[in-house]
Amino acid sequence: MSAETSAAHRAIDAVWRLESARIIAGLTGLVRDVGLAEEVAQDALVAALEQWPAGGIPANPGAWLMLTARHRAIDRIRRNERLAGKLGLLARELQTAQEDSAGELDAVLDDARIDDDVLRLMFIACHPVLSAEARIALTLRLLGGLTTEEIARAFLAAEPTIAKRIVRAKQTLAVRQVAFELPPPADRPARLASVLEVLYLVFNEGYAAMAGDDWMRPSLCAEALRLGRVLAELMPAEPEVHGLVALMEIQASRIPARLDPTGRPIPLPEQNRGRWDQLLIRRGFTALLRAEQRGGAPGPYVLQAAIAACHARAHAAAETDWRQIAMLYRGLAARAPSPVVELNRAVAVAMAHGLEEGLVIVDRLTSEPALARYPQLASVRGDLLSRLGHHSEAATEFRRAAALTKNTTERTFLLQKAADSDTHE
Repeated sequence: MSAETSAAHRAIDAVWRLESARIIAGLTGLVRDVGLAEEVAQDALVAALEQWPAGGIPANPGAWLMLTARHRAIDRIRRNERLAGKLGLLARELQTAQEDSAGELDAVLDDARIDDDVLRLMFIACHPVLSAEARIALTLRLLGGLTTEEIARAFLAAEPTIAKRIVRAKQTLAVRQVAFELPPPADRPARLASVLEVLYLVFNEGYAAMAGDDWMRPSLCAEALRLGRVLAELMPAEPEVHGLVALMEIQASRIPARLDPTGRPIPLPEQNRGRWDQLLIRRGFTALLRAEQRGGAPGPYVLQAAIAACHARAHAAAETDWRQIAMLYRGLAARAPSPVVELNRAVAVAMAHGLEEGLVIVDRLTSEPALARYPQLASVRGDLLSRLGHHSEAATEFRRAAALTKNTTERTFLLQKAADSDTHE
């Protein structure tokens, strides 16, 4: 591959990651079919791969891709009599177009219209008629510009499995005739919750991988954060959107400090806070302020962001305001009760009010069916027991946690903690 071809391919990859969501969203607004829109966008991508190495990178590559995709859409529709009725609409929009016209490029990338389309595409990709797994895969494909191979690798799934999941998701949207429009006001809170849940799940998988050899997958964190920022720009009046962005910004700031040079996880209290990304922390504080300025009772993401902010404000672990964190977890447990929230509250209570008090809450959770195979329950119990001097019991808990986790790095870390506890006996 020549240097010119290699440079063109790198440029195409970069442009696709930045513009694919806008292109697919704009096309979906025209053809009203997510699957067809993605296929047409891919056709334009292939055209770029064929033409840019020889002809050079266009001055406005995103507009070039959108314009080419629209022409491909006309070609597809001409070959599909079932969609012939849409041909006239597209043809009228393009009848005065000239490929080299700067005015047309401006019209193709009408920011206000495309932004509306991107928001609609988010609500479609995260539609509740799809399973959580399908929503995640479709969002990363349509809005993140990730290939099927990249999604499969990120979630440790077989590529054919992810491919089938994406195809079935698009088929489901077509069969259920999900409209390319924002949900009516009465349905928006539930639908927005679905969008936020997808971004939250993608970020969490990147921040603490459930399985595999890697403790973190920062690229997934970055993608969730990027999409969250886009959503915040599109829905600036929604406090929970800003709350989730704030949470992800602050959590992402810790990534450089979460592993030692050997790849061993570093617990939060032991992290070098000088390595936390201060720009991300400031962005998180700003997003949290925006959320709080919207007024109303704080939602789950705003509360979690406030907890993360308490950690970020502490220059040293000993300065952490655990009483405030415990109070915030109490509010979160009331707002969005779950066994996992209660487990996190137990840690805060232990730090704020005494290890024994926290252990009481943890012990109560051991009978919770939802946590029966949750490794963090045994890990937290082991930590509290170890701090109380019950090293033999702690070692047993760490081994139990190691047996439950599917993450190789976490398993090694927990087994080492079990061995360390044994040496104290």
